[in-house]
Amino acid sequence: MSDRQADYPIAIMCRLLDVSSSGYYAWAKRSPCSRAETDAALIVEIRAAHAASGGTYGAPRVHAELVAKGIHTGRKRVARLMRQAGVAGVSRRRFVVTTVKDGSRQAPDLVDRNFTAEAPDRLWVADITCVPTWAGFLYLAVVLDTVASSAGRWPRHSPPSWCSMR
Repeated sequence: MSDRQADYPIAIMCRLLDVSSSGYYAWAKRSPCSRAETDAALIVEIRAAHAASGGTYGAPRVHAELVAKGIHTGRKRVARLMRQAGVAGVSRRRFVVTTVKDGSRQAPDLVDRNFTAEAPDRLWVADITCVPTWAGFLYLAVVLDTVASSAGRWPRHSPPSWCSMR
């Protein structure tokens, strides 16, 4: 109600919420309870432990740090306070399998492992890999002419003529 005090009178808001205005003012003057005060002090310690880890620790590790400092509290309380304070650890990425497990090839070997060509533009080889980043996966593709042994380079806005993305 104090946030909306500039827009609406307290008496009208109290009447709409079926609260006495004297009860609201008594509640507003009251000091925070001991639990709220200890929560505020604990949030300061949680932020310090989280910052000391470089922002990577989640609730279990922050709880372990607090216990090591001699601050005994519950792990779920630490998790709740971290949620309220907007503090979160970095979650590990799940390992992504990018190969076939049965040992078979994903694509047929059209050159029978013979990577020599008698003239340029006769044999091109390519490979692709994914690079995990904070924003998601980036895919890196390389196309090589086996005679020139140089990677083909094209601007991002114009792929080569043989590319299906044209």
